[in-house]
Amino acid sequence: MTLQVEDFQHEIEAAVKNFDKFVVCLDKTPEEFLQSLQSLTRKAIAAYETRAPDLRHGIALDRHITIILSQSDEDERPLCGIYFNLHSPYRKPAAQKAT
Repeated sequence: MTLQVEDFQHEIEAAVKNFDKFVVCLDKTPEEFLQSLQSLTRKAIAAYETRAPDLRHGIALDRHITIILSQSDEDERPLCGIYFNLHSPYRKPAAQKAT
């Protein structure tokens, strides 16, 4: 089965709707968010299609979004999870380890 971004249009539309309604993001407009979703979905598809035989997932992420395609036991089409990464512009950077 050859996967394409359009195969996950339902999930993308739901994520865009939730982003527009619930997420405050100073870095991305809703249009930029949609472009990011499409790009990350392409990367997740590539990771899923080239995964090792014993792996079940293809993952792509940026600072704001994680997309996971998971092999399904019931369907040829993988499950698609789109997650918003929690982030605060006020979060302090992690401390550097002393050597």
